[in-house]
Amino acid sequence: MQQVNAFANKAGKEQTATLVEVRNLKKYFRSQSSSAFHKQYIKAVDDVSFNILRGETFGLVGESGCGKSTLGRAMIYLHQPSDGKVIFDGQELQELKPQELKNFRKKMQFIFQDPSASLNPRINIGNILLEPFRIHRVGSRQERQEKIKYLLERVGLSAYHLSCFPHELSGGQKQRVGIARALALNPQLIICDEAVSALDVSIQAQVINLLEDLQQDFSLTYMFISHDLSVIHHISDRIAVMYLGKIVELGNHQEIYEQTLHPYAQALISAIPHTELDHAKERILLKGDVPSPVDPPLGCRFHTRCAQATTKCSMEEPNLKHISAEHYVACHIYA
Repeated sequence: MQQVNAFANKAGKEQTATLVEVRNLKKYFRSQSSSAFHKQYIKAVDDVSFNILRGETFGLVGESGCGKSTLGRAMIYLHQPSDGKVIFDGQELQELKPQELKNFRKKMQFIFQDPSASLNPRINIGNILLEPFRIHRVGSRQERQEKIKYLLERVGLSAYHLSCFPHELSGGQKQRVGIARALALNPQLIICDEAVSALDVSIQAQVINLLEDLQQDFSLTYMFISHDLSVIHHISDRIAVMYLGKIVELGNHQEIYEQTLHPYAQALISAIPHTELDHAKERILLKGDVPSPVDPPLGCRFHTRCAQATTKCSMEEPNLKHISAEHYVACHIYA
């Protein structure tokens, strides 16, 4: 809650521009090794709080398995949160009835990591794009046809592709269809879950440029989830670094990359390849594997891999500490 309150105290423009507030959000999954007598839970997202401002691109980065995708899905109730609140445009989502939540979903959409898996292989692209309009009963038949043609052209495809099936398209084309589908109902927020990680590098650049153009044209707010820090740095206004279900550092993209504070974030930044030797940083190699989210370490969850860990780190969990105007870090070094 410290982080949410800190943002709420910031003056004027940013206070009124908040689109999404995430407060102490948790998502636990029942472990397969659980029994009726001994229940175990995977703590995928554990007490996470942050705000997303209207019109910004909020980047979320971390190693595979840290809970990034689960956090994104829990935010829009694709996964039912175990605890905590999500407030979207002033509305607490947990207070909505199922039909009200269904109607509210028009404001928040999701672009999935694997474009092949996210498209129904049994129906053509035209019917895939018509699904959101049918589900929410939006527009007449003619209006729907005109809208899907416009959306296809806007994402770089054409009316020719309406009759194609997903297997007839390339990976980049399929992801463009996914983007068009996300835009269909004029959302305010789009969560991009590793939206370019499955694409070739040249296609990644095209899709990122497309997303940036669409953000301007449609007044969109993005939450961009990725393990690729170079992509996050390019597209994000603010960045949150996540480790084992927790946010360990948050700030604007310049502070995160030039004034990195948390040892885990420093290790991630050092792994970014540089073409110029003057800008290259000494690589920080982390020892050991990420601990199990079923039984996370006591204290700071990163202390088992941290070269700067002290006794306090293994006993007391650090809170997100306000370092500067937009910079927060959860580390006892800065206590």
